[in-house]
Amino acid sequence: MYLARTAWCLPLSFVLCASRTLSQSTPDAPPAPTPPHNFSACDEAPREDAMVSLCVPPSLAEEPRAPEVEPAAPATIPLTISAGTPLRIAVDQRARINHPGEAIHGKIVETVYAFDRVVIPVGSVATGHVKSIAPVPGVRRTMAYANGDFSPFHNYEVSFDSVTLPDGRQLPITTTVTPGTAEVVHLVSNPAKQNQGAAGRAKNEAKGQIAEAKAQAHESWQKLTAPGKMQRLREFLVAQSPYRRQYLQPGTRFVAELGAPLEFGTTTRTGEQLAAVGSEPVPDSTLNARLVAEVSSATATRGTPVTAVLTEPVYSPAHQLILPANSRLIGQVVKAQAARKLHRNGELRVIFERIETSEEAVQALAQLHVQAEAQAERSQAQAERSQAMVGNLEGVEVDRRANMHLDEEGGAHTTDSKTRYLSTGLAVLLAAAASHSEVERGTTETAGPGVRTAAGGSGFRLTGALLSLVAKSTPVSMAIGAYGASQSIYANFLSRGRDVVLPKDTPLEIGFGPPHTKSQ
Repeated sequence: MYLARTAWCLPLSFVLCASRTLSQSTPDAPPAPTPPHNFSACDEAPREDAMVSLCVPPSLAEEPRAPEVEPAAPATIPLTISAGTPLRIAVDQRARINHPGEAIHGKIVETVYAFDRVVIPVGSVATGHVKSIAPVPGVRRTMAYANGDFSPFHNYEVSFDSVTLPDGRQLPITTTVTPGTAEVVHLVSNPAKQNQGAAGRAKNEAKGQIAEAKAQAHESWQKLTAPGKMQRLREFLVAQSPYRRQYLQPGTRFVAELGAPLEFGTTTRTGEQLAAVGSEPVPDSTLNARLVAEVSSATATRGTPVTAVLTEPVYSPAHQLILPANSRLIGQVVKAQAARKLHRNGELRVIFERIETSEEAVQALAQLHVQAEAQAERSQAQAERSQAMVGNLEGVEVDRRANMHLDEEGGAHTTDSKTRYLSTGLAVLLAAAASHSEVERGTTETAGPGVRTAAGGSGFRLTGALLSLVAKSTPVSMAIGAYGASQSIYANFLSRGRDVVLPKDTPLEIGFGPPHTKSQ
């Protein structure tokens, strides 16, 4: 009974088994698809009672991670002071100018930077020697003899051979040294120009002249009342004497240009540290620089190019480097007036119009460009671009004997000492007193020995005074006094005025401002 019920299924079973055997024996048949495997984000299989939220969903576990970007290697920057860089040295020991080879000792008075690092700090010791002493030309010797100076000073050259840093390192150097400056003054101007009329400007100029005269009188009084009056009196008498020795006095400043570059190793800077290089400095900031070439009102004309080089790096308020040392400031002369006769002095005004980043910064950014192309390409384009600016002179260091003055707009003028009126008037008065004679009671009264001595001193200084005193001759005193008066009148009122001269490597303080239409 049971066999009868299941017999109808046997043919169907044989058919299914035959079809499965044929499918396995076929060589070209593709393999059966493998069912998808469910990867789990858990390290081990979860228990039956585990919560579903304990495992990360498979879709999140299978997402690929972003490749890590390696930071660019920092750029290597050589710390090199190029040939021609000036070293400002002040003599701190007196040395006699008598023969070549005399030792000279001084100290560095201005910090020297390489890129943004201090390599020669202030206070470093500089040693050198007198290189040569030139003979006095015949014309100058004759004029000196005529003025009672029988030992005129010789022109000399010095050379500095080594610089000793504060840490004890000694650097041999070769230098070319300019003539020394006995006294340097720091002139400062007010760059903010006020809108005022002609009457206001004239009033301010008069106030400035009065203040200048008061300052000169106060300075002269301080010199008279300061300690060491006997020493200064002795030096004055020695300077007036016909025979004297020539010394190199302490405080005399020299500018020594390096004849060969100095190496101070290398430093590294990252892209973040150089990210702000080439950007705009803060308005009204002051840039310290030096002139590349001499500028004179006698030869310059409107449009004459002027170039300066930064001597100190410039930073942003966040202390990020903006302009490294040796960046260039490009400008031009906007006003030049040469000195003229009747003692009319010269006038000169320069303005700086753009900034060029230093070559060291461009090379450093080029290194970063190789390692991180996208970022460094923008930085390099920014560094190579000239940045527009408006820069006026806010300060300058010059020789006191130049009698230079800076106005509110940064223009340089040469001024005359207010004492020229007093000295000329005194010379004329002494000459007239020496020639004055009175007839009283049948006798002729001539000038006394004091007047004759003073009149002779106005012409030939100490030699003329002694000659008038010994000669006891009115005509001699009159001749010497007249010579002194005429010389004073010509030198102070009739001769050609003085030009404004900014020598090579003159220290400048330049006020930075963004360009605007009026200035351009």
